[in-house]
Amino acid sequence: MAGDSAAKIKAYAVPAVLFSLSMLYQLVLLPRAFPPSHYDVLGLKTYCSMEEVKEAYENLESKWNSGLEVPTTTEFIKIRYAYELLTNPIWKRNYDVFGINEQDHVLEKLSQQYAGEKFSNIALPLLRTVASDTGDYAFNVITSKEFQSMFQDSKPWLLQVYSSGSNQSAQFANSWKRIAALLNGVANIGMVELGEVQVAAYLSERKPMGRFFFRNGLPSVVAFPSGCKTSDCLIRFEGELSVDAVTDWFAMAVLNLPRIFYYSKESLGPRFLAKSSPHKVKVIFFSKTGERATPAIRQAARDYWNYATFACVLWREEEFSVWWNTFGVESAPAVVFLKDPGLKPLVYHGSVNDSWFLDVLEQNKQQELPQLRSLTSEELGCDARGYSRAGRDTLTWYCAILAGRLGPELDSMRETMRRVQETLSKSSVLKAASEDEHSITAAVALKSKRLTLSWLDGETQKNYCFFYLNIESSYETCGPRRVRTDVPRLFIIRYERNATEDTFKVDKKAKSIWEFHQQVVDPAAQLSVTYNGSAEVSQIIQWMSNIIEDGDSRKLPFYRVKTPELVPEDAEPFWSRGPQGLLSKSMGTKQKIQRTIIRIYDYLGDPRIGPALLLGALMSFGSIWLMRTQQNRSVQSSQPSQADNDDKLKPRERRRRKECIETQLTSFNN
Repeated sequence: MAGDSAAKIKAYAVPAVLFSLSMLYQLVLLPRAFPPSHYDVLGLKTYCSMEEVKEAYENLESKWNSGLEVPTTTEFIKIRYAYELLTNPIWKRNYDVFGINEQDHVLEKLSQQYAGEKFSNIALPLLRTVASDTGDYAFNVITSKEFQSMFQDSKPWLLQVYSSGSNQSAQFANSWKRIAALLNGVANIGMVELGEVQVAAYLSERKPMGRFFFRNGLPSVVAFPSGCKTSDCLIRFEGELSVDAVTDWFAMAVLNLPRIFYYSKESLGPRFLAKSSPHKVKVIFFSKTGERATPAIRQAARDYWNYATFACVLWREEEFSVWWNTFGVESAPAVVFLKDPGLKPLVYHGSVNDSWFLDVLEQNKQQELPQLRSLTSEELGCDARGYSRAGRDTLTWYCAILAGRLGPELDSMRETMRRVQETLSKSSVLKAASEDEHSITAAVALKSKRLTLSWLDGETQKNYCFFYLNIESSYETCGPRRVRTDVPRLFIIRYERNATEDTFKVDKKAKSIWEFHQQVVDPAAQLSVTYNGSAEVSQIIQWMSNIIEDGDSRKLPFYRVKTPELVPEDAEPFWSRGPQGLLSKSMGTKQKIQRTIIRIYDYLGDPRIGPALLLGALMSFGSIWLMRTQQNRSVQSSQPSQADNDDKLKPRERRRRKECIETQLTSFNN
């Protein structure tokens, strides 16, 4: 018997659970999702007119004055709040259409303030209206007619949905003007008043039952990315409204721009300077306000990502000595450019103008002694597939390359080569070089852009490094570190192009694999020489001058080979994955969980869920009951009756008796 009960409970577990959930939803969750409205407080129908609201309140007030009814303090505050809200035409419109009730915190505050007092002692009115006029802060207000044609511009749009009767919208006015100034030139800015019901409803969210609402109240900020013309692709701002937060969100989510992080004096060294690529110029912004970089600065950070890396520092007066001794920064705002090792930082004090900053960044995007990379090889004229920096007409040019593994030895030699370049670049050298013919050759070649000085990461570009330093001790310079001491080495490459190669096309096809292999070579011939002298600047200059003079005067073999490819040293930037990649990188796990919970909570307010669960419980109960009934009938029909058993036993009994009689007769005859 106990087994049958357990089987029944197990069989009907699903409908029982569904029924319990439906009751829980109908009795607990649904009432919380639909609390009593302010119309219910006054005993009125929803969306009734202001005249009916005034009449209902006057009836209640007459009862209070006559002493027929004496409301409690909490009851009076709720009734008075509903009256003031629903007799203000703007507040009533916002509440009826979008459910906006931004001063509801007053109810709890006043209930605590006047607890235990008579309702007649409560100061009226309870709600305060907007102190400023709409015209004081509203600009570029978009109407329904203008909204249809505003997407003709290719720039993205940032819109604020506000109400002329909203105190929060008025408080956000100055911040909105600041946001508009920061985004000037990169986005279109507009405002939509809730009175434009069609546009406001189009920009709002919808509950499962179709009611329009703004999740975080007013003002609400939405953005249309470039090319987006419908509400399906608009992006909503869901954080706390501030200049920094909105600008940062718009730059990342809409403009797809990187974020420039802030660092303290303790974290700037290990987290920024140490982790930045050695070939990149370090750009540091010092700010007093702590605001994030403007979209224009972020756009520059994205455009110059291959050349520079950016950081921000919040200026504190007590840290003056640290920044002065480290970078020479006296005050904020300021911008610092860190280039080659041992080179004095470039410091610019004062506010950063976007156009000025772009000009300065373009001038300082390269290190004084640039690094030879896959991105810069042709730009520097150190690529056999390209041409000289002097132009396509220059047939012979040179590239002096310092190779080595990253470390103090390479930094020291890089500083030496930078001084070599600085010495050759000075105009005074050309005047004094008339007395030294060996020095003037390298100086003239550098000035005419036939000579380039650069450095190479021998560990990352090991194939390229081994290709040119084909000596027994090249492992001290190229490839992974095998010994404690690194030995940077300087070598110079002479490039030469055939004057007739670019004017004639060879249509000859390869007849064999060997001829095909010979055709896959770089167009410029190459000859390299390694420097074996001391690290003196004068000796290095003299050596380079001798190489250039010898290469220009002698007829050298036109030897062409296939140069190993330079390995890209920078990983793909995370913003190349698009806005979703940026958002997922900046959004923590906690925020993602909160967003998921909010979405689930929205659907819990759907009154159709309870009946659906109850219907599911009834249907599952009926199907299980029908299935079990059919199974019982089939079992009963398969079992034989007692009469059938008797009929089956009679022939057997007769056969047994017959056999017994035959046995007795046989024994009698015998």
